[in-house]
Amino acid sequence: MTRHSYYRPIPDPEAGRWPLAGGWVRFSRLERLRRGEPPEIVDSPPDDVLARLTAARPPCLDLDLDRPRLMGVVNVTPDSFSDGGRHDSTAAAVAHGRALVAAGADLLDIGGESTRPGAVEVPAEKEIARIVPVIAALAGARISVDTRKSVVAGAALQAGAGLVNDVSGLDFDPGMGPELAGTDAMVCLMHAQGLPQTMQDNPRYDDVVLDVYDALADRIDRAVAAGIRRDRIIIDPGIGFGKTQAHNLAILRRIGVYHGLGCPVLLGVSRKRFIGTIGGTEPADQRDPGTLALTLAAVAQGVQIHRVHDVAGIKQGLRLWQAVNEAEQ
Repeated sequence: MTRHSYYRPIPDPEAGRWPLAGGWVRFSRLERLRRGEPPEIVDSPPDDVLARLTAARPPCLDLDLDRPRLMGVVNVTPDSFSDGGRHDSTAAAVAHGRALVAAGADLLDIGGESTRPGAVEVPAEKEIARIVPVIAALAGARISVDTRKSVVAGAALQAGAGLVNDVSGLDFDPGMGPELAGTDAMVCLMHAQGLPQTMQDNPRYDDVVLDVYDALADRIDRAVAAGIRRDRIIIDPGIGFGKTQAHNLAILRRIGVYHGLGCPVLLGVSRKRFIGTIGGTEPADQRDPGTLALTLAAVAQGVQIHRVHDVAGIKQGLRLWQAVNEAEQ
């Protein structure tokens, strides 16, 4: 479904009339976006749009989303782009997960299949064997499972996960919706164009910001139709998944528009290749300063959940950002 108008709240920390998604950002004006037309600044949106933009978001695994939350990455894989092989044993992954929680992670995202550009599919049995022992050992932490497969999601939920982070947005496995329907599990619906093996070959959009918005809206509708409660849905615009550097930057500049979908927004930008390209740093584990810059830019637009590798560094940056902004207010 294509919409006629889209509204991005323009942050106004000093005199904003309305709270954005019940959180820390306020706004008084909006940028109205229309296909084929230049952006326009308006003083108020339609009532239904304003209601979606201002309504407080439901908690995520009992975490209130009135402040930014950090999701620490635990890759139980030999081939993930950033830290593949470092935590691919149960013991190493569990130790890493505990260290991330100690560093300030609000929840952990545990995955057993790399979805980096060019990655090939991992059999479900192998994925389950990698992650279930880790999830069980980390009982007590808030756990998200990073998987596209319903059978893996089911095993992870039984082991103690509470959120399914599906990078395909329910597109990969038609059984994912029925698997989650009627449960208390949350689901993150991410936007991706194509499969990891080929998604970066030649991604194209008419208007990437609005095309992603419409695709996420359709995914939300399909999830609800499958029996997943809307208050259990999180959305992610999918930075780097079937998108060029220009596409990524366009989404990040206007990421606040996705609050119009009425769901919490998750950003997974940590250590992505374009950060190294722009920042002049090739090794993935040296892209944390760039990750922090993009994280703070998204926090300024009200993005609630941030999937990151360097929890301690991002946490420190957030504390300083919050201290400065609290002083101003």
